[in-house]
Amino acid sequence: MTREPADISACVRAALERYFQDLEGEPVSGIYGMVMPLVEKPMIAVVMQAASGNQTRAAEMLGINRNTLRRKLAELGLSE
Repeated sequence: MTREPADISACVRAALERYFQDLEGEPVSGIYGMVMPLVEKPMIAVVMQAASGNQTRAAEMLGINRNTLRRKLAELGLSE
């Protein structure tokens, strides 16, 4: 079964809505900087697994340059 990108979007939306509900009106800042690494790391890890560790293939799947992927792997602590 293939999931549509809308399914991922709905999951992110629901998680953020829950996050704001849990804050109960408390001020918040830096959401972009908080959310992006939380999404990026598992996304890259899953794609690397789907590509059987092949960075060239994973970069193609992600639509990014292989050197960018290598940098992201290192930044996110996913490199070997």
